[in-house]
Amino acid sequence: MNILITGIHGFVGTNLVHALKAKHTIYGLDIVTPIKDGVVKTYGWSELDALPPIDAVIHLAGKAHDTKNQTVAQTYFDINTGLTQKIYDWFRASSASKFIFFSSVKAAADKVEGILTEDVVPTPLGPYGESKIAAEKYIMGQQTTDDRQQFSERQNSNSQTFKPATLNTKAETQNVFILRPCMIHGPGNKGNLNLLYNVVKRGIPYPLGAFENRRSYCSIDNLSFVINGLIENQVASGIYNVCDDETVSTNELIELISISLGRKSRIWRFNKKAIEFAAKAGSVLHLPLNTERLQKLTENYVVSNAKIKKALGITQMPVQASKGLQRTLKSFE
Repeated sequence: MNILITGIHGFVGTNLVHALKAKHTIYGLDIVTPIKDGVVKTYGWSELDALPPIDAVIHLAGKAHDTKNQTVAQTYFDINTGLTQKIYDWFRASSASKFIFFSSVKAAADKVEGILTEDVVPTPLGPYGESKIAAEKYIMGQQTTDDRQQFSERQNSNSQTFKPATLNTKAETQNVFILRPCMIHGPGNKGNLNLLYNVVKRGIPYPLGAFENRRSYCSIDNLSFVINGLIENQVASGIYNVCDDETVSTNELIELISISLGRKSRIWRFNKKAIEFAAKAGSVLHLPLNTERLQKLTENYVVSNAKIKKALGITQMPVQASKGLQRTLKSFE
């Protein structure tokens, strides 16, 4: 198949090229267009009309979540919503049969009570998740008048107005997949996992060991497996969470990092009440450890991948969570 990958030079795009290039012909769409091994050609966003016939579109291009909150909110909507509308309109008017959009679990929920499934009513918090859910609504044709008005107001510095595409005669045979992956990791990953790795590497103890939590992650190998399955099989259109089968606690993650470094883990288990009191004081005194940060470090975020496994006809993902994390951590060396 001829596959178009937007944001092809990023971490996920690079790994997908590696996973798909043996069986498929890969084209790229990105803000930069250098030569890339396994890619016939990368086009710029102004060159959509020059693209060859495409069978499947994998839309990765987006503004990642800025954990330091230094990104202007408008940037998220310009990129995560605006570019999605642009490439989705192109897809609907094309002969391509499959469209895979990378959204995020953060589009569904910033916090999770119990287990997150696809039928949750989305309650994103902050411009990252809000821009992703706005893109999802556009794809599903669920934008309300208020949604369009809000986006139009956000685009007041841009003369271009996005309108729902007119479907071509092949539209009924086009499949659309909205993926909501958890935190994706693998070789080449640059994110929070790297930050925690470097903290452990410097010998800094983890002081929140008394807090037991469970979190879902997504290895790049399992993600690539899902993408390949969606491309090569007949799967019903829809929204799908993507994550590893097993959850991992922060304490377990630190143990894995310590093992990868060949040293003993340093996990301190201070009294929880004392830590919570210190966090409240930190909120008042504007210290690094405050109530919000403590919540983020110790909360549960468990996601179900049952729907995507059923759609692909499998009972388990090919890579265990601990094995995928070990491979990622090994690459940090």
